[in-house]
Amino acid sequence: MRQEQPNNPLHGIKLATIVEELYLEFGWEELGDTLNINAFKNNPTYKSSLKFLRTTPWAREKVESFYIKTMID
Repeated sequence: MRQEQPNNPLHGIKLATIVEELYLEFGWEELGDTLNINAFKNNPTYKSSLKFLRTTPWAREKVESFYIKTMID
């Protein structure tokens, strides 16, 4: 059963899209410095970053919040 989420600004946006757009806008170095997430600091790649964010809820929340503040607002 699929539910509508009118108040969720991330509804329909994949994590891969979020990471790609943030990387293109800020780059790995600035993301690592701003968010203080090692996945963006130590030899970052899309694949390794996505794997980390999918298994680490606090980091995913941090990235999603940053995305909302910088890319949606």
